[in-house]
Amino acid sequence: MTATTTGEARRLPLVLRNRAFGTVWLGQVLTQAAVRMFQVGVSWWLIAYAVSGGRGLASGLFMAVSTLPAVTLAPVVARTVARFAHRSVLRVAAGTAGTAAAALAVAAYASELPLAAAYAATLALAACQSFFDPCLTTSVPELVDDEDIEAATGFEMSTQSLAGLGGALLGALIVDRAGVAGLAVGCAAAYLTAAVLIATVRFRPAATPGEEDAAAADEPRRTLRRILADLPFVRRILFCFTAANLFTTAVFIVIPLYTKNVLDDGGGTVALLEASLGTGTLIGSFTGARVPGRPTVLGAWLLGVMAAVLVAPGLFAGRFVIAGCLIVAGWCVGVIGVRFVALFQRLVPTPDKPGFFAVMQAVLGATFPVASLLFGLLGDHLSAQTLCLIQAAGLVPAACALALLREGTADDTPSAAVQSGPAPLVSTGGER
Repeated sequence: MTATTTGEARRLPLVLRNRAFGTVWLGQVLTQAAVRMFQVGVSWWLIAYAVSGGRGLASGLFMAVSTLPAVTLAPVVARTVARFAHRSVLRVAAGTAGTAAAALAVAAYASELPLAAAYAATLALAACQSFFDPCLTTSVPELVDDEDIEAATGFEMSTQSLAGLGGALLGALIVDRAGVAGLAVGCAAAYLTAAVLIATVRFRPAATPGEEDAAAADEPRRTLRRILADLPFVRRILFCFTAANLFTTAVFIVIPLYTKNVLDDGGGTVALLEASLGTGTLIGSFTGARVPGRPTVLGAWLLGVMAAVLVAPGLFAGRFVIAGCLIVAGWCVGVIGVRFVALFQRLVPTPDKPGFFAVMQAVLGATFPVASLLFGLLGDHLSAQTLCLIQAAGLVPAACALALLREGTADDTPSAAVQSGPAPLVSTGGER
């Protein structure tokens, strides 16, 4: 009877059978939805209301600024996550962001909002999120059992898709109806609710370290450069995806340009395309663990598929053509995310995880401001369809490089403890 009950419980989604993880995951959904809603809403406010000339540059610069904290604060984030209780870091990050959003709402209601205030607010919210996300990723083993790490990673990755959907559908609509002040109120409510939810969760103590982990804990904490230097296979994977991100993240600049200049449509089409991308990523996040294949080979094939589907809207203009292609591209992104993050959870030594996930966020996020400015400037001189073709061409070398990677060093080989995890990860190698 007990075995039957346990089996039935394990068939439930992880967020339902593990209340602690479900609560923290809901908090992440709220925080990422808030920051995405703020980005989409303020970007639309700049284009539609605040700026009369150089709208593309203003919007691209705004999106670039919103990613700077993840890059510049990586060492601080790593030290903070390693030194303080994870629940406290998550709660303070969400609470601080909520306070900043509330202050912006008051300023927007009191008088006409200067551009500098909008840029400062996005810096503050992005800084808080740069602490929240890697801290949650690091704390997954404190919330779930080892056999649930892959499922937990899938749910964690799905929050970006949910946030994309919410931000695309609500950000611009709220600005149209309630202005930046109403947008800031909604963001503040989401952040503060997340802080309250996290405060109700009890994180369990980290697993007792073995002899090697205990010895490592007694040693001085290693620098971020040393962490990557000792994980050559993981480092090469990160470099491949950093190169790919330069072209994939440009989609957030290409979508509005394609809508305006190629389709000659309005905000509804932007919402459709953003929602298509988010829906595909959400599906990929939940199905990624079931996709077979050696991780580097699978990742290479998925990058190749993304390149192929980006060629289609570059050659054939159509609302539903690009929407369908974005669903497929989003699915590829979701699968890659789940597969490789779960791999890193198993390959990276526990003492190094805070530093590693912070530097991973920084390395992968460093391409976003470059892509925003580069494709924004190119969009003033080239058609959006040409930008799609440039994206596709840029993904091909990254796919080839990833396919050629091999696990050739003991440093990156999962230990016996890791090999006791789910078979697909052991035989194929990993995730995100």
